[in-house]
Amino acid sequence: VQLQASGGGLVQAGGSLRLSCAASGRTFSSYAMGWSRQAPGKEREFVGVIKRNGGSTYYADSVKGRFTISRDNAKNIVYLQMNSLKPEDAGLYYCAKSDSSWSSSFDYWGQGTQVTVSS
Repeated sequence: VQLQASGGGLVQAGGSLRLSCAASGRTFSSYAMGWSRQAPGKEREFVGVIKRNGGSTYYADSVKGRFTISRDNAKNIVYLQMNSLKPEDAGLYYCAKSDSSWSSSFDYWGQGTQVTVSS
């Protein structure tokens, strides 16, 4: 599967952005999908994951209640809706494929999309 994230940009603190990730390949609906992010000088960190059928999600505590992951298996797209953005949310956001139908362990990442949050 190939993953291409888009939708990043510059937003003021408190604002919103929606990231999209288009996936190629016929196995998209077989796997949980998620997002990771990496701020400058920091390790890449888990953001959230959505089950293969979209029925369940799980988020890092730092984004819980502000970020929402959804997916459209008919279009092979996964989304990350980010609300109430904070400066500490800035970074390179990666779409990721899980190693199973419901796991936060990712085994493949696409190219990232940059999110910048101004204070």
